[in-house]
Amino acid sequence: MPDAPVLGAAATKKVKLEDSAFGSSFSAPLVHQSVRAEQAARRRGTAATKTRGKVSGGGAKPWRQKGTGRARAGSSRSPIWTGGGTVFGPQPRSYTFKVNRKEQRAALRSALSLHAGRGSIAILDASAFTAPKTSQALELLEDWAPAAGEGRRLSSTLVVVVPEESAAALSFRNLARVVVLSAEDVGVADLLGAAALVISEPALQALTARTGQPRKGDS
Repeated sequence: MPDAPVLGAAATKKVKLEDSAFGSSFSAPLVHQSVRAEQAARRRGTAATKTRGKVSGGGAKPWRQKGTGRARAGSSRSPIWTGGGTVFGPQPRSYTFKVNRKEQRAALRSALSLHAGRGSIAILDASAFTAPKTSQALELLEDWAPAAGEGRRLSSTLVVVVPEESAAALSFRNLARVVVLSAEDVGVADLLGAAALVISEPALQALTARTGQPRKGDS
């Protein structure tokens, strides 16, 4: 069963991680599909163009049909005219697509197991933060950085807490290359994009519950 050290505690103090959530094999296809779905859902999809029915003007025929020597024209809103409508331009749309719940949970287990396997996960005792204090948060990360791997904290760190742990969240959020998220908002893309994962015990329980219980034979 994998474990994780507790920041600020004795070196021997560790927290056991659920093997069902942190001991799975890495499934690249499921992870790739889940990351694509999360990134697609974050797209705003508000790009829009005006068709010939939406641009102004063009109520009258520009010139008579014959006798001018020019090409026939029925409206100045034609797509071939400057200032005319756009043909097949982008319109507001949703980029989201569905990923099955079982696949989402398997991808989340893969991402968590990746951190557990390389030792880049640590447990945060959020009760130590009675008030927001950035220097205290920085000290915890610097003390743990050698154990997590050279340069990992300097690249990116994801801190996961629950809403009740606002003091800890405020302490970490002003640090460079540190992202603070709620346990309910963490996605597979967030976990893969972080070189190190720091999570409080209540958030650990919430995130473990989100992975679900795999059936026998599932990875």
